[in-house]
Amino acid sequence: MQGNTQPQANMTTVPGAQGAPMAAAPMMPGQTSVKTTAAQQAAAASTPTALPTSVKIETLLEECIRRNASDLHIQVGLPPILRIDGALTPIPNTPVLNSDAVDKLIFSTLDSMQREVLSKDKEFDYSFSFGEIARFRVNAFNEKGHLAAAFRLIPTKMPTIEELGMPQVISSFAEYPRGLVLVTGPTGSGKSTTLAAIINKINSEKSVHILTIEDPIEFTHKSKRSLVAQREVHYDTYSFSRALKSALREDPDVVLLGEMRDLETISAAITIAETGHLVFATLHTNSAAQSVDRMIDVFPAEQQPQIRSQLAGILMAVCSQRLVPAIGGGRVCAAEIMVANTAIRSIIREGKTHQLDTAIQTGASEGMQTMDRTLAKLVQQGTVTYDSAREYAVDVREFERIVKGA
Repeated sequence: MQGNTQPQANMTTVPGAQGAPMAAAPMMPGQTSVKTTAAQQAAAASTPTALPTSVKIETLLEECIRRNASDLHIQVGLPPILRIDGALTPIPNTPVLNSDAVDKLIFSTLDSMQREVLSKDKEFDYSFSFGEIARFRVNAFNEKGHLAAAFRLIPTKMPTIEELGMPQVISSFAEYPRGLVLVTGPTGSGKSTTLAAIINKINSEKSVHILTIEDPIEFTHKSKRSLVAQREVHYDTYSFSRALKSALREDPDVVLLGEMRDLETISAAITIAETGHLVFATLHTNSAAQSVDRMIDVFPAEQQPQIRSQLAGILMAVCSQRLVPAIGGGRVCAAEIMVANTAIRSIIREGKTHQLDTAIQTGASEGMQTMDRTLAKLVQQGTVTYDSAREYAVDVREFERIVKGA
């Protein structure tokens, strides 16, 4: 079906400068230490490069794109800081920002209603378009009585699964007729990017109705073969749970839930998947076993046997991913893949999630792989260093054993 998604009320457009360079935006970053030292910060604070109020948000966003950074951080008492390949580094020749400068930078990306929400709630998630150059997801918040913000660069070009370097089995997730698919990992591990690639594949190949519920909308999908409707919390709906309750009345075939945050949203996602829909969702967990336990543990003890049985019936796959610094720069995605077969469904139903790792190890022929084996393979291929991979290992001893070929 052809058509366009409805414009989002919160997608403030910040005009970019003419001729601003276009960069290939990275996947979401992992957390690493700050590259600045106390001496560097002190030096930056004492450098009279410009008045704090002279910095423009357009200049900072263009620098973020030009340097292929994943994030821009703005905070009182520090110069603007970029996250590049997972490491934080100040933007050269920029001043330490005072409170007025930070307020001006952040407010320039907000409309009047958004400013009211931020003032009332002390924190606010939103997204905006930077002209035709890029889009950013932002969390504005208060710290020590001052405003601060983290800007996440979102690729304007919709990535494909192949371009992300994900295992080929990920493509099969788009072919499921129904059930629940989880993409998990810590903040900044590329979950939204992976889901965008899967949704884009469905949108390009199948004539279905795709409904997304996000906070905020990150990737915008134009209807191709599918009809795509994207709803944003606070603008198109009051809450995740409220949107999920009305989702079944909107005739969807595929539902993307930006995040399962609590019992209510997890329960609603299970119900939608049980009624014959394909549901994609994210969790902040580090493995397939953790993901299953998290979903079950939010329910009261007396309900957990029933939830285990329901989950065993609807869960189709779990992709748990991390971004690991690559040799030569950039980052590479390392993913643990669990595909629900008969053995895995029995393990979930019987509450023996500690056995899932073993089941994943024996399911290689079905596209399954553990995180430790994936990391070891990246080391053996010369893609990442041993030390970098070891930091992300789930079981360090198992990782070392695989690397050594024992």
